[in-house]
Amino acid sequence: MAKKEMGSTSMLVLALLKEKEMYGYQIIEELDRRSEHVFQMKEGTLYPVLHGLEKDRLIAAREAETVKGRVRRYYAVTEKGLRVLEEKKKEWNTFSKAVTAILAGA
Repeated sequence: MAKKEMGSTSMLVLALLKEKEMYGYQIIEELDRRSEHVFQMKEGTLYPVLHGLEKDRLIAAREAETVKGRVRRYYAVTEKGLRVLEEKKKEWNTFSKAVTAILAGA
C-alpha cells in the first residue's frame, strides 16, 4: 500500500497544536494571524483536515462546554502526531533548501 502523503496544511495544523490545544475557529484565526493573512483558511477546508488527522491518530479531540453553554471541540496533537510532524518538518526543510538553491541560480 502506498504511503499516505501529508499536505502542508496538515503540517501547519500539527505545528499549531504542538503548542497548545485549540478549537477549529481558533486554529483558523491563528493561521491567519501568524501568516500575516497569507493562510486565510475556511472552515470547509480545515474540518476535513482535522478529521483526517484524527482518523490517522495524529490528533485527539475532546468536547468541552463554554461559559455560554456551547460545546466546543478541542484538538491536541498526539505522540504519534509529534513524531510525524518532526519527520515532515525535516522533509519540508530539505525541499525548501532545494527550491531556494534553484531559484538563486535563476
